[in-house]
Amino acid sequence: MKIGIVNDVSLAVEALRRALAARPDFEIAWVAHDGQQAIDYCATHTPDVVLMDLVMPNVDGVQASRTIMARSPCAILVVTVDVGANAWRVYEAMGAGALDAVDTPALAGADARRGAAALIAKIDQIGARLASSGASSVIATSVPKSAARLVAIGASAGGPSALATLLGALPKHFAAAIVIVQHVDRAFAEGMAQWLDAQSALPVRVAREGDKPVPGEVLLAATNDHLHFADATRLGYTAHPEQLPYRPSVDVFFQSVTERWTGRAIGVLLTGMGRDGAIGLKAMRAKGYHTIAQDEETSAVYGMPKAAAALNAAVSILPLPRIADAIATAFD
Repeated sequence: MKIGIVNDVSLAVEALRRALAARPDFEIAWVAHDGQQAIDYCATHTPDVVLMDLVMPNVDGVQASRTIMARSPCAILVVTVDVGANAWRVYEAMGAGALDAVDTPALAGADARRGAAALIAKIDQIGARLASSGASSVIATSVPKSAARLVAIGASAGGPSALATLLGALPKHFAAAIVIVQHVDRAFAEGMAQWLDAQSALPVRVAREGDKPVPGEVLLAATNDHLHFADATRLGYTAHPEQLPYRPSVDVFFQSVTERWTGRAIGVLLTGMGRDGAIGLKAMRAKGYHTIAQDEETSAVYGMPKAAAALNAAVSILPLPRIADAIATAFD
């Protein structure tokens, strides 16, 4: 795996070099000392993964991530000192297309070993995502009977800002429940829910075991296990299937909607890398639900919605600013 390092601090670069040296299958493609260098290097030598710092002179990590995803898209992992203290910047970077975040490892000592292990685990997770080709599914065909309404949304790279745009365009008294599966580590789920809540007229919180989706409330998947409908009305978390690289998985959630939800539903697949959600969206369409995929022009990463389009899983392929109106119209 070819890896690009973006960091303006020499000690941090050395710590990253030492951490990556433990894996012979990792190759450092280049080191950039600011965001603009990273943009230029990605354009000429696109790596498999970019380790992106956030705070740098000239062009910072958020803007660099946004430009890279627009010009020469590749997997971006935010690696910065104290992710928790920089949570808002982390969410902005994820909104720009970054997949995940981890603390910069220390240069020496026990902290260095723990930090290196955490970094390598994140890189391996991203590698598994890139290698994933999706999973098979059984498509249901029954028609929903209940009048309850649900909007099921899946998103990955670029998802936070897309979700903020979509939720911000929905009215305060929206008459459907909304459940979101965004590829995000459990460490960031609570903060992301708070971040989205601040940008939406609808209340947003993390989904807890046993929650029942209610109209006008947004629930966000909150663990590394898969969110699903445990029965016709209650949400739960499951570790299975364990082999999926996407955790939580959009496909698992969408499939549970087709198998257990008895009301009306709309499936929405937003920007993201890979194929997760495409098969599940196809299952939702086959059951008779309305399905929407974000278009290429407005997607930070046109992977997941592209896979859905290839499967003819989406009834509508729309630019992000039109999706909120399309959801409201579909329930009329």
